[in-house]
Amino acid sequence: MLSLLKTNVGRLRIIGFLEGISLLMLIFIAVPLKYYAHNPAMVKAIGPAHGALFLLFIFNTLSVGVEQGWQFKNTTWKVLLACIIPFGTFYIDKQILYKIDVKH
Repeated sequence: MLSLLKTNVGRLRIIGFLEGISLLMLIFIAVPLKYYAHNPAMVKAIGPAHGALFLLFIFNTLSVGVEQGWQFKNTTWKVLLACIIPFGTFYIDKQILYKIDVKH
């Protein structure tokens, strides 16, 4: 796990994992609690954290894309799209980011 912190791609993978977990918690736990149990506390707690992770993921994706020389139409947009789809960051980690990180 500590080896992931040594590269920009590794850090993007960690942020992607955390962003993916926060999105799933928001969609499947916090929002249902807000609307069905009338308890918005989890949305108030998880929402800002998810927002911060979302922005970190976006900025780091763009940074890694430039560093790696990704073509926007082939790779970068797929990674960016992954952060708005539930389970997307996990899929993109396995399909793109893991393969890049292993090469280094």
